[in-house]
Amino acid sequence: MMATLLTNRAVIRLSPLDETEDVAAFLQGLVTSDVKGPLPSYAALLSAQGKHLFDFLVWAGGADLLLDCEAAHADELVKRLSMYRLRRRIAIARDESLAVHWSPVPREGALPDPRLPALGHRWLAAPEGESADAAWLAHRLTLGVPEGRGELGDILWLETNAVELRGVSFTKGCYVGQENTARMNWRQKVNRRLVVVPLGESDEARRVAAYPQLKLAVDHLRVESLDPARLPAWQRAGVVEQPES
Repeated sequence: MMATLLTNRAVIRLSPLDETEDVAAFLQGLVTSDVKGPLPSYAALLSAQGKHLFDFLVWAGGADLLLDCEAAHADELVKRLSMYRLRRRIAIARDESLAVHWSPVPREGALPDPRLPALGHRWLAAPEGESADAAWLAHRLTLGVPEGRGELGDILWLETNAVELRGVSFTKGCYVGQENTARMNWRQKVNRRLVVVPLGESDEARRVAAYPQLKLAVDHLRVESLDPARLPAWQRAGVVEQPES
């Protein structure tokens, strides 16, 4: 049986504690994507300046919402969301009964990754089975898709390819970091991009992560220095549209 368990991911559950609370409305005012639309969706919680703090997938769970996030930073994300909760009667905690599973091919009960169909299919289930972390990392980086604190750091959200990966809505209304993010979009001022490159061609001064075992690196480069022909198709259009600065 193929390994599917992503051990470096965790699940956070947001639950209303009474019928007057609306978890989706609470999260809608905080994160970059429309969580009242089709789920799962890819989203981020940003700083006030529009820089990445946490990225995650948002799943439907009845009246609850479930966040598929980095395990290493899950407790920090719980704490940050709880800070915004104020006096709202919403429970926010890790759900240890669930884990994130992934398959590069369709499986019963799995849904396509909302960022990019080629990323494969995901589902939430009991934390059982063999780890697929290494296979997922290789698959994701081969497609040129960065994720997580180690690759996105505190970079401006639009510079992480958030538009191309369906990680931002410009129509849903306000959220933390929305003002600067929207301004960058309308002024077309996305001057840098995260790109996955061969390790031997990586610019050490602009490198944010390296994977020697895969001979790949993630660099944060100026748009005018990129060769669109060497970028994955999903990223190419956004880069070509950027004006030189």
